[in-house]
Amino acid sequence: MSFKTFIVKKAAAFTAKQINKWKKTAIKDQQSIMLNLVNQAQQTVFGKDHHFSTIKTYEDFKKSIPVRDYEDLRPYIDRVTAGESDILWPGKPKYFAKTSGTTSGVKYIPITKDSMPNHIATARNAMFNYFHQVGNTDVFDGKLIFLSGSPVLESKGGVPTGRLSGIVNHEIPTWVKTNQLPSYDTNCIEDWESKLEKIVEETIHQDMRLISGIPPWVQMYFERILEKSGKKTIREVFPNYSLFMYGGVNFEPYRSKLEELCGKRTDSIETYPASEGFIAFQDDKNDNGLLLNTRSGIFFEFIPVENAFEKNPDRLMLDQVELNKDYALVINNNAGLWGYDIGDCVRFVSLDPYKIIVSGRVKHYISAFGEHVIGKEVEEAILSVAKNHHANIIEFTVAPQVNPPDKSIPYHEWFVEFDKKPDDMDLFSKEVDAEMCAQNIYYDDLIKGNILQPLKIRTMRKDAFRDFMKSQGKLGGQNKVPRLSNDRKIAEVLVDMVAE
Repeated sequence: MSFKTFIVKKAAAFTAKQINKWKKTAIKDQQSIMLNLVNQAQQTVFGKDHHFSTIKTYEDFKKSIPVRDYEDLRPYIDRVTAGESDILWPGKPKYFAKTSGTTSGVKYIPITKDSMPNHIATARNAMFNYFHQVGNTDVFDGKLIFLSGSPVLESKGGVPTGRLSGIVNHEIPTWVKTNQLPSYDTNCIEDWESKLEKIVEETIHQDMRLISGIPPWVQMYFERILEKSGKKTIREVFPNYSLFMYGGVNFEPYRSKLEELCGKRTDSIETYPASEGFIAFQDDKNDNGLLLNTRSGIFFEFIPVENAFEKNPDRLMLDQVELNKDYALVINNNAGLWGYDIGDCVRFVSLDPYKIIVSGRVKHYISAFGEHVIGKEVEEAILSVAKNHHANIIEFTVAPQVNPPDKSIPYHEWFVEFDKKPDDMDLFSKEVDAEMCAQNIYYDDLIKGNILQPLKIRTMRKDAFRDFMKSQGKLGGQNKVPRLSNDRKIAEVLVDMVAE
C-alpha cells in the first residue's frame, strides 16, 4: 500500500462517516442554508431588489423570490458578465460556466469562490464514499482519466469562462493531478476525434484504474483503444481498471455494450453534476438512487411537474415532497442563482435518506396531443423490452410525427441505433408500445381512442448518432443526445440516416 493510498483510506472513512451524519439532518440543513444564503446576499443588488432583509421563513422566501429561468434572470447576469460586483452574490464570480440552451443561446452560469467547493468536494465525496464501501483505495496507485471539455478559458467581464468540465480541470487538487490523464495539452484539443487519438496514444500503455466521462464518448474511447491495441477487451489492456464514474445521462442504454467491451461488469458510480451545482451522487453501488446533496451550499425547491409551466406554480421544500412523483428542480445557491429552474425533472425514490433519480428534462418531452411523455418513460419502456429480446441499443431519440406523409393517424417516431437488433422487429415495436401505454396513462388513452397510432421504430445506420452530433458541433465532451423532443428539428436530420 502506497502512502497516498493509506491517506486516502483514512480520508474515505472520515468522509463516509460525515455523509451518514448529514443524511439524518437534511431538513434542518436545508432550512439553515436557505437563511444563510439570504443573509449573505442581503446587500447585493438582487438582495435589495427582493427585500432579503424581511425574509424569515420559507413563505417569506417564496413571496420575495419568484421562480426564474435563465432569460428571466438575465438582466442581473448581464450586469455580472459586464464586470459589475455585488449583483447576485457578494463580489464577482470566480468563473463563468459557459453552456448552451435551447431558448437562450449561450448561457453564462456564475461559479463563485463560495460555490466552487460544491463542485469539487462533492466529486471527491462520491469517490471516497465508494472507496470506503468496497475498500478499493488502490485506485490511486495507478492512473485516472477524466474525459472532459477543453480547460482553455476565455474572459467575460474579466472573469475566466469556459465549459464546466474544463473549469474543473483547473481546480483538481495537486495530489490527484499526478495520477490524472490525459495531459493538459491533449485536453486543450477542441476537435473530439483528434483529441481522442491523442488520449488513446497517451493512455494505451498506462495502468488505468478509474475512468470518468459521458458513456457514449467513453464507448468511443474503448473502441479506439481496442482497435489500436489489437486486444479483445479493455480488461486485457487495463487489467486493474475497476471503477467507472459517469453523469448526465442514464447509463442503462450503454451498459451492455460497455460491459461487452470491458469483458466483465465494472463497478460504477453515477453522479449528477450541472453547471448550476453538483446536485446528487450515488452513495451505494447497489442502489441506483442518488443521494441529494443537502449540505453543500444549495437550497432546493421542487415544483410538481404538472404545474411546471404555470405562472405561479406550487413550490415545495424538501420535507413536503412525495415518493415516485416527478418534480421540476429549482435551486438557490451561493453562486447567486435564485429561484432558478434548471430544467431537470427528478423523482424521489427514498425519503430516508432523500434520494432521487433524474426522470428527464422539463423541456424535453412530447405532448403534441396532451400525452406529456417524459424521458424516464421512454427509457424504461425500450430498455425493458430490449432486455427480453436480447437486443443491445447504442442510442435513440423520439419525436412526434403529427403529419405523416401517408396522411395516416399521427404517431411517435422512434429513431434507434442497435448494436444487436431484435430478431422480430414487429413484435419488439408492439411490446415497446405496450410498455409506453403502461408507463403513461395519457398516451394509453390516445392509443385506445385512435388519436395516435402505435409507435414506429426507425432503425438507424451504424454511427448515425455520432454523425448527427458531429454535424451539430457537439461530438465529445459533456454533450448528450436528447432522448425526446416536442418538435421534429432532430428528426428531420435523422430521417436521412435511417438504414435502408
